[in-house]
Parts: sequence; C-alpha cells; structure tokens
Amino acid sequence: MSSSNDSDRVLPDRPVYRPLERFWPYADLPEQPTDEELAALHPELRAAIFGAPPLPFSMSIELPAFEGAEYARALELARASDEYVEVQTSTGARHRARFFPGERPLELRDLYNLVAPLEGTDVLVDDVAVPYARELWLPLVWLLIK
Repeated sequence: MSSSNDSDRVLPDRPVYRPLERFWPYADLPEQPTDEELAALHPELRAAIFGAPPLPFSMSIELPAFEGAEYARALELARASDEYVEVQTSTGARHRARFFPGERPLELRDLYNLVAPLEGTDVLVDDVAVPYARELWLPLVWLLIK
C-alpha cells in the first residue's frame, strides 16, 4: 500500500534514548501571574481574560513620549490621574492616564489641552476608542467642571 521505501524513513523504528518528562527551561515559573504583571496588562487583554471589572465610567488619555518643555508637565498630570500605566512599545514609551471624570474633570481637561496637538494621542472612553471621543465625550465631561 505504501509506495515509499523503508530506507526513506527519517526516524528509526526504536528510538535510541527516551526524552525526560519535564519542560525545560520553564519548570520553575509560577502558575499565577504576579500583581505587577496583572497591573501591566493592557486593559482590553485584562477584560478578555478576567472579564470586565466593575469600574465606574472612565476617560483615558493615551499619549506617546515626546520632546519639549511640556513633557514633564504632561507626565506630572498623567501620574496624578486615578490610574497611570507606562507601556514600552517598539516605537517607544506610551503613557495611559485614566480619570474617573465625575471626581476630577478639571485634571482631565488640563492634560488633554496639553497633549491634544500631539500625533498619536488617543482619547478612550472606558478603555475603548469610540467615535467622536474628542469632539463629543470630552466636552460632555467638561460640563461637570464647577
């Protein structure tokens, strides 16, 4: 039934040695991720793995690293947000600042006004890029400023 020759076989009928039953070099990894690893997860990946967390409405500003005098002020405002994450990508560092705008709409506005003209700045509503986030959602949040 087989047209191939027995001499064409690559592997012998009986192996010369038996491999060890362990997974080298991954034998010593912990089974659960650490708190630091969980905190560094991208929000969309975290939601896909663990489900959506019960968080209140949030607005996030994601900005790239940039040159200029405003960079230090932008980092200061981003780090003062409710949640701040710095992620290293192939293009450089990206900073994500999450605000719960019911409590701090002024800080959100200050950071946005500082980084809005930058190429690569994203505005996220509940960690999702939605249409008209800059034109509609941010002005609606700014109505909360007293």
